[in-house]
Amino acid sequence: MVSHKAGPLKQTKKAHKHGKHRSKGSLSVKGKAGILPGKGKCGVNNLNKKDRKNRDKQLKKVKLNCSAAEKRGLGGPGHSPICVVLLPAHSGVDLSQTLQLLRTQGEVHSLTDNSFYLFSTKLKKRLQVVCPGEGIFDQLDTVKCADLVVLVWDSSFIIDPLLRTCLFAQGLPPVQHMVMQLSEQRVSDKEFSVQKKQFTDILQKNNFSLNNAKVQYMREASDFDNALWGLVNFKQHTLGFLRERGYLISSSVELQDTGPETGTLVVRGYLRGQGLDPNQLLHIPGHGHFRVHKIVTSPDPFSETSSSGTVYESSNPASLEMECEINEMDAEQTWPTELDFAEAEEAKKLTKRVPKGTSAYQAVWMLSDDEQEEDSGMEEEEDEEEESEESEEELEDEESNDYKDSDNYDVTFDAEEEAEELRKFREACEDEQFPDEIDTPIDIAARVRFQKYRGLKSFRTSGWDPKENLPRDYARISQIRNFRNVRKSLLRQSNTDKLVPPGTHVDIYIADVPLAIRDSNSSSITVFSLLQHEQRLSVQHVAQARHPLSTGVVKCKEQLLAQVGFRRYMVQPIFSQHTKSNKHKMERFMPVVGNFVASFYAPITLTDSPAVLFKVEVDGSVTLLSTGTLLSCDPDRVVCKRVVLSGHPAKINKRAAVVRYLFHNREDIAYFRPVQIRTKHGSRGHIKEALGTHGHCKITFDKPIQQSDTVLLPLYKRVFPKWHFEYF
Repeated sequence: MVSHKAGPLKQTKKAHKHGKHRSKGSLSVKGKAGILPGKGKCGVNNLNKKDRKNRDKQLKKVKLNCSAAEKRGLGGPGHSPICVVLLPAHSGVDLSQTLQLLRTQGEVHSLTDNSFYLFSTKLKKRLQVVCPGEGIFDQLDTVKCADLVVLVWDSSFIIDPLLRTCLFAQGLPPVQHMVMQLSEQRVSDKEFSVQKKQFTDILQKNNFSLNNAKVQYMREASDFDNALWGLVNFKQHTLGFLRERGYLISSSVELQDTGPETGTLVVRGYLRGQGLDPNQLLHIPGHGHFRVHKIVTSPDPFSETSSSGTVYESSNPASLEMECEINEMDAEQTWPTELDFAEAEEAKKLTKRVPKGTSAYQAVWMLSDDEQEEDSGMEEEEDEEEESEESEEELEDEESNDYKDSDNYDVTFDAEEEAEELRKFREACEDEQFPDEIDTPIDIAARVRFQKYRGLKSFRTSGWDPKENLPRDYARISQIRNFRNVRKSLLRQSNTDKLVPPGTHVDIYIADVPLAIRDSNSSSITVFSLLQHEQRLSVQHVAQARHPLSTGVVKCKEQLLAQVGFRRYMVQPIFSQHTKSNKHKMERFMPVVGNFVASFYAPITLTDSPAVLFKVEVDGSVTLLSTGTLLSCDPDRVVCKRVVLSGHPAKINKRAAVVRYLFHNREDIAYFRPVQIRTKHGSRGHIKEALGTHGHCKITFDKPIQQSDTVLLPLYKRVFPKWHFEYF
């Protein structure tokens, strides 16, 4: 009998790779657990189930006690009073009756006609009732400092859509609704139940019911007793961009030591938030940032035994400089580095066609054909933006003259504005139908017209150095290399103990404040402290989404009003796509659908803040355009403008085609020959050779193309925001 012997093709089973740790079987035999005692995660000793439950119970109890103590201390002794902001739902709501009835609920310390301190002897709580001015920005600035917002409605149940949208966009503190139905003729209970259901539907429609806001109906004067209890007991939370800084809403303002243009502003009120350091800069919305001369504790209006007179002076104040000094010597040539020597060695290896008998030294100074074309193009350089602006001005003048010659229009009709809107509307429609496509100019060479552009094999993966060819404005701004890490470290430093704790009644002496602050119509002034480096200018990027009610065309680099956190300024942003690539394509107009990014020059903001874009009309009114949040402050974010030259295939032979209208001379074909060509149907190819002297060229594609296809040549160049910054 012959037995089978294993041959060379026998497959052996692999041994189990259990790693370097011991198996479960070996551990069970020895009777040991999987983790050694005292060697648990993060170096913490392991606890049994009973001890872990006890530990979690103790931690939960500590958190509940801290939360209860914070809630009990709100509005009590040693804490700042509860800031209650009364907002009318629309301009027709009268708040005088509401303020008059609230004054009867306790001891009143009058400040102004629209704001006062209220002490409830029954509830043992202190309140600061503030009624802002009629301006939308006065209301938004006051709401940022509020602990509670009371939205006052009338029987019409109408709310201003701009106010509602802005409140949700910038962040909303706890909200309560007060419906004023005080009248001589009392409505029946049946009619009142119908009105309650109608008002509930309106709240749900306007998204006010998401936070379970309380609704109080004021049918009689006695209902204000229950309303006061609601103003004291609410679930509190602070806006995110105010948790790391100190802020104050003024009870009185005085201007001292006035000079020809500036003076010392004395702001009195309760300090809120994280406290205040006299060396920090303070920001007043609409006016800018200023230094603190000194901080003096003042007597508490609710306490006769409170200490006062303590002076905190600034010893090392922060700098007020927003821009960096431009050093003209930064552009001077330095000693070459090893990388420069390596590039020089590679350049020597390049082959050139030179006449016979030319030495190596002479060949270095001889230019190739491509270099000669590039050199001639640099001599005839013309900026694309200047040409577009000139053509726009000519078109605007022609259209405006046509309107002015007609006598059939009304006196109030603005022909120039109407012509400008029509022109932008036509450009937006054309850009939507043919994105970034332009006709190759005939009167100027394409290699000269588009000498600042470059071709990319892949827009997503091709490299682009963010430090090359930077504008002169970049020498004036500051840059944070690692924005996230630096922000974490600076916020960690800001949480250290402040010299002036929150809840203190203080007088802040702010130096060198312009006298124009007298002209402000707001009843109270809000003051916010700045963190380190937040006064420095940089390139700010905000992620935005177009508001549904926003209409009209907004062009890139158009002057807009940006509100980021607690600051507002006039900027001229550029729009780009919101992608995760290292390059982002510029949008010529503000997109109507989807998210986009607006980039502009603005001060650094370290905290996560909401961002809103407005458009200021000619008559001074504002229109809401988009809402979003702060993305980053990074000058290295590359935004590229794309230009697509289009041509038409005249003759097609399988994968080869003769293309016309893409260029108009033979030299342009040689200049753009290395750039990859594509079609609208997805084919890709390269220029093979030029045919004749009128711009016809032969292009080879990766697959056959159709006669109805369009040949495209995409070119890119980096764009930057326009330098414009002004506090609003």
